[in-house]
Amino acid sequence: METEILDHDQVKHKIKRIAFQIAEVYHSHDTIILAGIADGGYVFAKKIKLILSKILDKDIQLCKVTIDKKNPSGTITTSINSSEYKNKGVVLCDDVLNSGTTLIYGVKHFLDVPLKKLKTAVLVNRNHKKYPVKADFKGISLSTTMENHIEVELHAEPYRVILK
Repeated sequence: METEILDHDQVKHKIKRIAFQIAEVYHSHDTIILAGIADGGYVFAKKIKLILSKILDKDIQLCKVTIDKKNPSGTITTSINSSEYKNKGVVLCDDVLNSGTTLIYGVKHFLDVPLKKLKTAVLVNRNHKKYPVKADFKGISLSTTMENHIEVELHAEPYRVILK
């Protein structure tokens, strides 16, 4: 059984709202790095960038963060060099925050470099955290069971968030 949690228009609205929230917090920064955790978080970051670039006249860069979700303490790679995000404002993006494992290891990776600011953005926050990590910007918070699965469809229209 599956239940649609957010339809296309609702997903677009949530992404737009998150982009405006990021603009409020990062308006004084010259450069904003949107670091999306592959795959879904990176697609989410790209959607935010499209809107954010219309709101702010700033340098907004995308960064793809690759983490082995089965072994998050292993090697983490980024599509840009750490020198490119040093002393910059970074927003670490993921589509779904489940246990917090992926997000906290992503945060840990970025803490190896001095930053002006580091915030997190997720489309869906599931409230099943194992680690003390929170989403600074979130589209929707859901209280689900551990057996439930959230599927975010952002690769092609219509966008949807489904509970399975």
